[in-house]
Amino acid sequence: MTDVIAFFPGQGAQQVGMLSDISKQYSEVSGTFAEASDALGIDLWKMVTEGPDSTLNQTFNTQPALLAASTAVWRVVSQHSPALNVTAGAGHSLGEYSALVAADAIDFADAVRLVRRRGELMEAAVPAGQGGMAAVLGLNDEQIVEVCEAASQAGVVEPANFNAPGQIVIAGEQAGIEKAIELAKEAGAKRALPLAVSGPFHSSLMKAAAEIFAADLDGVQWRAPKFPVYHNVGNAPATLEEIPQRLLQQLYSPVNWTGAVPAVRHHAELAVEFGPGKVIAGLNKRIDKSLPVAGTGDLAGLEASMSKIQGAE
Repeated sequence: MTDVIAFFPGQGAQQVGMLSDISKQYSEVSGTFAEASDALGIDLWKMVTEGPDSTLNQTFNTQPALLAASTAVWRVVSQHSPALNVTAGAGHSLGEYSALVAADAIDFADAVRLVRRRGELMEAAVPAGQGGMAAVLGLNDEQIVEVCEAASQAGVVEPANFNAPGQIVIAGEQAGIEKAIELAKEAGAKRALPLAVSGPFHSSLMKAAAEIFAADLDGVQWRAPKFPVYHNVGNAPATLEEIPQRLLQQLYSPVNWTGAVPAVRHHAELAVEFGPGKVIAGLNKRIDKSLPVAGTGDLAGLEASMSKIQGAE
């Protein structure tokens, strides 16, 4: 068996046409998207294959589409790599739901409906144009905290994603974001720029959405995960009873991915990123170069990863 840490990407990894080459070789892709489409009453695969980007990038569409994409490649690898032994998992924001599906802590159809609802509530939490997010490159965590505290006089602004050393995302009200960008540049940031997202995710402005979402999380049948899933809140596994609360807190708390990788590092010498793109692999080069992250986002990467898993037995 090959010990593997399973990583699952979050929003930003999606693109129209994702998994198209894999779907031609592995029926798990079409089967997974058919399940997701049935759960939602929409043709999710058509949206993924035909777009347009503006539709796929709406967060209430992005979230179920990415969950389905990650679950699809997870199923392919699980089915065709008998040597796979996942010793721990972690997902970036939305990816946490993919990790919990992979760990059999929740039924896939339930997770699809949950993240669709999560996206709708996140979208509605703050009126369009009044909140957003920005990426800041070249400042450390402490500097970002100081920038946000100073800028908060103009409007709410908080650290939202500690993605890698020197690569941090902030979220908040538009005026707070604009002031924080200005102050970050004054503090020596290499770059500070607004992101094309529809709201201030992972900030306190999401607490209203979380209050509503609590009932949705409580209405789902949860099971003990088959492998430890390290949650964004606390960078540690949760007990069965704690899972809904961790997912709720995640809506309005920062994602500390910089801390997630060291937390899971002792579980294996190989990680696999289950899902489209190479976002997690890219971040990991800045966090821990000693942990290789194999990709599954296209057919060549997927089959190379499966060969690596089988060959490392």
